[in-house]
Amino acid sequence: MDLIVARNFLIALLIGALVGIEREKKKVNDPGQSFGGIRTYTLLSLLGAATAWLSRELGTPWLLAAVLLVVGAAVVASYVLQTRSSPDMPGLTSEVAAVFVCVLGALVVVGNAMLAVALAVATSALLAFKQPLHGMVKRIGTDDLFAGIKLLIASCIVLPLLPDHALDRWGALNPYALWLLVILISALSLAGYVAVRLLGPSRGAAVTGLAGGLVSSTATTLSFARQSATQADGGGHALAAGVLLSWLVMAARLLVVVALLSPGLASVLAAPLGVLAATTATFAARHYWASRSEAQGVACAGGGSPGLAVRNPFSLAAAIQFGALFALVMLATRLAQLHAPEVGVYLVSVLAGLVDVDAIALSMARMPADADNSVGAVAITLAALSNTTVKAAMVALLGRGPLRRHTLVAAAAIVPATAATAWLLA
Repeated sequence: MDLIVARNFLIALLIGALVGIEREKKKVNDPGQSFGGIRTYTLLSLLGAATAWLSRELGTPWLLAAVLLVVGAAVVASYVLQTRSSPDMPGLTSEVAAVFVCVLGALVVVGNAMLAVALAVATSALLAFKQPLHGMVKRIGTDDLFAGIKLLIASCIVLPLLPDHALDRWGALNPYALWLLVILISALSLAGYVAVRLLGPSRGAAVTGLAGGLVSSTATTLSFARQSATQADGGGHALAAGVLLSWLVMAARLLVVVALLSPGLASVLAAPLGVLAATTATFAARHYWASRSEAQGVACAGGGSPGLAVRNPFSLAAAIQFGALFALVMLATRLAQLHAPEVGVYLVSVLAGLVDVDAIALSMARMPADADNSVGAVAITLAALSNTTVKAAMVALLGRGPLRRHTLVAAAAIVPATAATAWLLA
């Protein structure tokens, strides 16, 4: 016997058994509401494999097509009979899975065994995780769905239509590159928004700060600052940990984005951002563990864990505004590099950091390959420090109680330590 043929039939048998076991459990838990079980699905997979083998040996591809049509017709007939006896019969999931298992059995013999196994595992997962998947879909609001569709439109329709070359005399404004970076930031923001929605604010300030930092560390800081004014103890260590964790995520997100676009710049930027992240993480860990030791009554005095209200992060208006801001920063940075190679870039970085850190980071990462990476690293660090100072000022002006003191003490350590590292690079 040909060992390869035997192996393929064994794989087909295991594929049918894998899906069949999940369907068998479904029949046990809900009798009469599922098509077939482990024997049915195993036989269907073997039928597909045997038919594919015969079609190849006899040179008759139509044989496989005919068997698949017969299997499909039999599955549909079974579904019709079941719906007559049980009008509340659910969808065609089991029936479609049965036909697909037959196709997978044939796919093994055709010569794509690994692909067939992967698809079988994915099919079993989809069938087994029915309740979690339905629950996740129920939690997706209309605005969330529209955000995803808009992101797909911006990525798959708008982006290919844009010219991929600079339109200005200085070579700074490339519509394709600008929109691609807008999509990158929007996708990261959307991912953070989904994390906030899935995890929920009830898990505490730490989780909210981590997830909210992906959306916007500035928005997270502002939310926690306002939250401290409504709590009897001003939020204490818990809110301070949330604020600092959002700053930590901001630093990590900056380094990841720069590394994707300019690995050379990221290697130089790792030192100052590493100091910023390490210092921030130290204070965040201190306040997190201090919050764990606080009395339960004090921790719940403000009504439980603080929440973070974030709007849907993706909209065409927001994308256009970010694109315009990024284009201005990119042009200003390019002009500063031409006319004031060092001082001008640093000044632009500080000013841009007051509003947004991503724009200056992306503009530095998109600079020519022969540009001085140390200048770009210092510029991004200055923007991050400027943004950190603004967020600390927000807490000082809007925060109350211990949160204000904890955040300002942390900022007083973070800014000088990071600035000293950046000064060594300059």
